[in-house]
Formats: sequence, structure tokens, C-alpha cells
Amino acid sequence: MSSDSSEPLDLVAVGAHPDDVEIGCGGTLARLARRGYRVGIIDLTDGEPTPRSPGPDVRLAEARRAADILGVHRRETLALPNRRLFDCFDARVELAKLLRRLRPHVVIGMCGKTAMASPDHYQAMLIIDAAVFYARLTKWDEHFAGLPPHTVTNQINYSLSLRSLDRPDAGGCFVADITDTLEAKLAAVRAYETQFPPEKEHVLRLIDATSRHYGHAAGFEAGELFWTNRLIGADDLMYTACPAYARRRQTP
Repeated sequence: MSSDSSEPLDLVAVGAHPDDVEIGCGGTLARLARRGYRVGIIDLTDGEPTPRSPGPDVRLAEARRAADILGVHRRETLALPNRRLFDCFDARVELAKLLRRLRPHVVIGMCGKTAMASPDHYQAMLIIDAAVFYARLTKWDEHFAGLPPHTVTNQINYSLSLRSLDRPDAGGCFVADITDTLEAKLAAVRAYETQFPPEKEHVLRLIDATSRHYGHAAGFEAGELFWTNRLIGADDLMYTACPAYARRRQTP
């Protein structure tokens, strides 16, 4: 994971806790990084306390290892409170300030509630939506430490739902191909040894199965599902409509 902060990022993915982004869109981040894009991760909290972790230093070390596996250029952790994460003005501003520093073109946020899981996920979704808006506001400099406004070009969202294949009511959806990076995604999740010990291997199987389900539905071996509130164009309609056929046709 590079610590170079002199160059803006192309894309930033945001999660409530370390491991959220890896589960939701880790394969996509790895694929983009391999293609030369500068990608980053923002964790709103350090995820502590948590039952199996001895403390925040261990959890942060796991997050660094996961980022290295994915090829992420920067990972930032805000000091918002785990288990008590709420959408509020201060939380929105803290994330907006970081977006002004990192200056990404695209932000990947969280989408929908996770029933019987952490309510932080839904609160994170609200914070991210507001922060993307706050990041571009002018005539409000006193709240942003003098950082210049930054307009995010587009925001898309991922879901952490593994036990339901229902699509959240959140605009259009599409699948990103992670055929070549599914193993990197799973390795990054496994880097959180305190969260996914051997007795929780079933969660890794769920992540693998969900990725393969969405991938096969879209014509890939594995994929990640995203939602967008804006129309997304297709450069190659045949590849978008029938990727397996288009790949075979383009192979020499």
C-alpha cells in the first residue's frame, strides 16, 4: 500500500468498519489497481471494540495487510465511534474533509440496511451520501479547515447482504467482473484473522458463492453488484450485453 499523498485518487471506497469494503467491492478495487488506477479505502471507524480482536492496533494491522493484498494505494481511518456511528453534522464534515484531500473522481459507498447486522452500515450510507455533497460546497470554508471544494464525478454503491439476493430499491444496478481478482478479494477478507477465524469459514464460502452468483448472472465467472442513481453508458454494447461471446470473438 503506497502512502503517496501528492496525487489525487481515481476512486475511493468507503465502509463503516475495516473489512466492509473488502467484502463489498474488494475484487473491483483489486482489478482497478491492476489496471493502473489509483484507488483508496476509507474506514469511518477502526471497528473496535469487537469480540475477537485484542485491540485497535491489531485490527489496523489487518486492514493494512488487506489493502496490500488488493493493491490499494491509500487507506485512511476516521476516528468515528464503532457501534455508536450516527449520521450527524460532525461525521459528515469529517468525511467531506477527507474527500477534499483525496479528491477522487468516483466514490463507492454503502447501500441499504443489513438486517440483524451492525446498524452502523445504514448510518454510514447516510454519512457518505451527505459527505459527497458537502465536499463540493463553497462559502462554507470555516467547516473544512481551508481545504478547497472538490466535486465527485459519480457515486455508486455496494451492498453487504450475503444471505439475500434481493436487490435494494436504490436505482439501477450492474455487475463488475472480478473473475481474475476473486481470489485476491477472498485473501483480503482472510487477512482479518480476528474477524474470520477457521470457525467462520462459512462466511468466506458465502462471499465466494455470492460473487459467483452475480458473476454468472452477468456472463462472468465472478462479479460484484453495484447500484447507481445515474445512467451509465456502454462503450461496447456487445460486450455489455454478452461479455462471454464478445471476449471469445476478440481472442486472436
